[in-house]
Amino acid sequence: MKKISLSICLLLMISLCACTAGNSDNTGGTQVFTKAAVETSETGELTTEPAEPGGDAISETVAAMSVEEKVGQMFFSSCPDVNAAEDAAKYHLGGYVLFGRDFDGKTAEEVKADIASYQEGMRIPLLIGADEEGGTVVRVSSNENLRYAPFRSPKDYYTDGGMDRVREIETEKAELLTSLGVNVNLAPVCDLTGDTESFMFERSFSDDAELTGGFISDTVAIYSEKKLGSVLKHFPGYGDCVDTHTGTAHDDRPYSTFANNDFKPFEAGIKAGADCIMVSHNIVECMDADYPASLSDKVHQIIRENLGFNGVIITDDLVMGAVSEYTGSENAAVLAAKAGNDMLCCSELEIQYPAVLQAVKNEEIPMEQIDNSVKRILKWKQKLGLI
Repeated sequence: MKKISLSICLLLMISLCACTAGNSDNTGGTQVFTKAAVETSETGELTTEPAEPGGDAISETVAAMSVEEKVGQMFFSSCPDVNAAEDAAKYHLGGYVLFGRDFDGKTAEEVKADIASYQEGMRIPLLIGADEEGGTVVRVSSNENLRYAPFRSPKDYYTDGGMDRVREIETEKAELLTSLGVNVNLAPVCDLTGDTESFMFERSFSDDAELTGGFISDTVAIYSEKKLGSVLKHFPGYGDCVDTHTGTAHDDRPYSTFANNDFKPFEAGIKAGADCIMVSHNIVECMDADYPASLSDKVHQIIRENLGFNGVIITDDLVMGAVSEYTGSENAAVLAAKAGNDMLCCSELEIQYPAVLQAVKNEEIPMEQIDNSVKRILKWKQKLGLI
């Protein structure tokens, strides 16, 4: 009992010091409850180990946060051209998504310095995300200063060298991103299509659910090993729908098609330990004919209950045409939070953050729901070694 009491006291003291002063990490951010002092049962010596995910440290941290800080953690915002570090601290952001313009023409050292500056003033370090799928979506490797050539699509590497070659490339990709300070790849793509005219054809791995599931499972495992966050997209499966960047997409396929086919790669990713699922803006008639999937509580219920996923759920960008045609940017953010998204991918932070904050303060969105979302976000950050 004395040994247990000593460990508990030390844990509480260290957690209190970390919350008030913060410990610098290697990205320039601060750690809130990064390390806990524990006493080994065999030697009685004190060692440091990461706090267990879902442990009291996360709950205590969330309980001590202001509503402004909690809402801020829910935003995975596009990175602004100016004042990025100031905005991150001002809005208590959960993360920044970097696009091609954030890497264009820069050296590796310049990219690392930029990201370190964003992290510097943060009490809770940022998720730093990028879309590096390969093929038509290459935000990082399109810069020849960062890689000799852009990554080709996973399906092309598979054609050339099978799954061994794909695993080799995904490992290289993870190492490149993490070396720059990027800790989340908004990938892998789970969508299935064999239609060469489909919007998603160049980005999908295959139209074979089992083959794609193998790719997803291997990629998630590699990212986890390299401490790179993974994002399965775009739930519930894009199929052959039109581009939601420019307009509304309706999917009239039966639910059985999703259950027996489109869900399979997502299920493989979840089983492999995927961190996050991104939800599309498609209106999927068999699930919810009234709302885009990203704004539908029925679709989110399927993710949680039918697929058993307990990680972070994030929207696709809320300023895309399929959403803006449906509802205004401000309302979209509130509807997305209400539907059950833990994080909101947004390009209009100055509009959407105040809208969600006010909805929480008005009790339009329950505080318990917000707390649960923030806990999932912090567990993700803890898994990545950020806190």
